[in-house]
Amino acid sequence: MTEVKCSCLLYRYWFALKKGYHVAFKCSSKTNSFTEEQIDQHKEVIDRVTDLSMLRLFETYLEGCPQLLLQLYIFLEHGQANFSQYAAIMLSCCAISWSTVDFQIALRKSLPDKNLLNGFCPKATYLFYKLFTLLSWMLSVVLLLFVNVKVGLFMLLLLWIVGLLWAFKEQTQFCNSKSMEFLYRIVVGFILVFTFFNIKGHNTKCPMSFYYVVRVLTTLGILIGFWVYPLSIFNSDYFVPISITLVLSLLLGIIFLIVYYGAFHPNRSEETKYDETDGRYVQRDCRMKYFLKE
Repeated sequence: MTEVKCSCLLYRYWFALKKGYHVAFKCSSKTNSFTEEQIDQHKEVIDRVTDLSMLRLFETYLEGCPQLLLQLYIFLEHGQANFSQYAAIMLSCCAISWSTVDFQIALRKSLPDKNLLNGFCPKATYLFYKLFTLLSWMLSVVLLLFVNVKVGLFMLLLLWIVGLLWAFKEQTQFCNSKSMEFLYRIVVGFILVFTFFNIKGHNTKCPMSFYYVVRVLTTLGILIGFWVYPLSIFNSDYFVPISITLVLSLLLGIIFLIVYYGAFHPNRSEETKYDETDGRYVQRDCRMKYFLKE
């Protein structure tokens, strides 16, 4: 199974590199002006790269988030950690957060009605926003798991169901079959448990605001519950740094979120076009067909 997965992934990279080389060098050398066929080929390459970025995003969240929860649980349970354990936790957080940034960059290149996410400051601000909100939420979930594993798992399951229902409410049209669309919504629901994810490329100011208001209230509720009813496994000298880290991460995450969307978030282009994620862009094949079936 692993060999098949690796071969499919290598094929995707090989196709993207081969097609990209053809468009960048062979097609451009024939004429100085872009023909309609060259534009279609160029868009196909961008779509393929975006699909690869989404594949990495899905894989990172499906594998990385459970592993990060386990790392934090073991770390808090033992109460001691060396530098390598701290580094492993931070690298896991950075890898998960960067996969979101990478997909955001690639997705904006593939959507004709979106401006590109260029520059170091916008990318760094978006990365820190995702990194700190993810870290604070992971610590909150692990603390709840210490109180009661069943309660913690029930909360995660409930959040996944809510995310799945929202994906159905939005009526995403990202795949060319109902079964593949259902699979897409399942994965999106899982990602929404840990971070906000724009599932249709629309303006999501209100849903995202509601999402993070609930996130802040839930996190503070878990933390207050621990201070009111402290567990015997945590002494004050150990629990105080955890609480400070959680609160600071949450505060910094919200600050970077506000700064990014207030100062660095690219606005829509003046001419509004539609991509297949909106279900209105007409093309010969749905690009997610290749993403999910190859």
